[in-house]
Amino acid sequence: MTIRLGILGAGARGSDAYGAWTLDHPDRASIAAVADPMPHRRERLADAGGVPTGHRYPDWRDLLADAEAIGLDAIVIALPDRLHVPAALAAIGTGLPILLEKPAATTAGDLEALATAARDRKARIWIGHVMRYQPFWLAIRRLLDAGAIGRLVTMRVEENIGFWHYAHSYVRGNWRNLASSSPMVLAKTCHDLDMIRWFAGESPASVASTGSLTYFRPENAPAGAPGHCLDGCPAADSCPFYAPRYYVEALAGQDGWPVALLGDDPSPEGRLEALRHGPYGRCVFHSDNDVVDHQQTVVDFPGGLTATLSTSAFTGQNTRTVRLTGTAGEIAGNLRTGQIEVHLFSPTAALPDVPEARVVAHETRPPLGHSVFELSAGLVDAAGEPDHKGHSGGDAALIDAFITALEGGEAAATDLEAALDSHRMAFAAERARLERRTILWEAA
Repeated sequence: MTIRLGILGAGARGSDAYGAWTLDHPDRASIAAVADPMPHRRERLADAGGVPTGHRYPDWRDLLADAEAIGLDAIVIALPDRLHVPAALAAIGTGLPILLEKPAATTAGDLEALATAARDRKARIWIGHVMRYQPFWLAIRRLLDAGAIGRLVTMRVEENIGFWHYAHSYVRGNWRNLASSSPMVLAKTCHDLDMIRWFAGESPASVASTGSLTYFRPENAPAGAPGHCLDGCPAADSCPFYAPRYYVEALAGQDGWPVALLGDDPSPEGRLEALRHGPYGRCVFHSDNDVVDHQQTVVDFPGGLTATLSTSAFTGQNTRTVRLTGTAGEIAGNLRTGQIEVHLFSPTAALPDVPEARVVAHETRPPLGHSVFELSAGLVDAAGEPDHKGHSGGDAALIDAFITALEGGEAAATDLEAALDSHRMAFAAERARLERRTILWEAA
């Protein structure tokens, strides 16, 4: 029997991640119903999945109301962020398992309302923390669980957003404004905070944070810069954020994300028309953005472990890097390359088995000749290069794990409270930033 899914939201996540996997695995799952207010998105996914006309809904509420009649086995919620909690609360009422895209909630109050409802109703909810399912992070977790570096003492995670990615998503895009989305520490780095919480194995003791919106402001615009790049910007040749250079020239051979967000016409003419009038053609100094462009967060745990998370828009790389130190060793990694370097301090230490990675080098280093292993973890394409499609394999692995759990009749999801802690950490970090003080966890 295939798992019959109702997908709420047919945008990039609903269609390109969860929907696409389902279409590729018709023996295991099917799309039984789709809800999206935008006809072209709704019909495209529904047509691809062979969804009956009567099971195509403009409003997600109507789909949930018909869930029993349709014969759904599970709900996938991939709506805009601020609809996640209302939809999740309604979905909990159906009693069906739920895959809820992150962030689970955009306010601390909504998050706790969701947590309470999930506990009271014993809801089965998986949060879309795809990094937990990426081979790179799984390999690091296996090293930690095996005690390879002893007791974990410090964690340093860097979220290098990439200047072009930041401009797309956090200046011009859906996550640019607090009123319509959420703080950047939640929208972007709840993944990173989830890794920190996952590796720590316990809730924090305190959270401190600092950062601001420093550069993407009107006073930093080049002289004479108009509201839209195509309105005759005098700095077009030199500006790193000139929209046509990115969407029309650099992405000329691409019509998926992020080009698909411009509109229905991916031709050069269609793209230019969208940039003339739409949000993705706005000058980055004349948008309605107000989320930070850099932020540093420090998390302290009861057992003495400390973690730092550094986030910046001003990076050439678009990847995450990590460094973990322990009493018996050190782990450093780069998600883009998939490379993980493991230092083992003891002369008798051996590298544990790590199925998600392969050893590509082993050497000893002075002054004591300790062992250093270089591992490669992650997907590779046909040419042997790192493959980062679908969040480096995390998207497919998450929906696969969700379906596998349902096929086996699993009664509970991944520890929901631990997953929600990443959101609590984000809200505490934003409070700490705004109030310029350390937030104690019991008061978070």
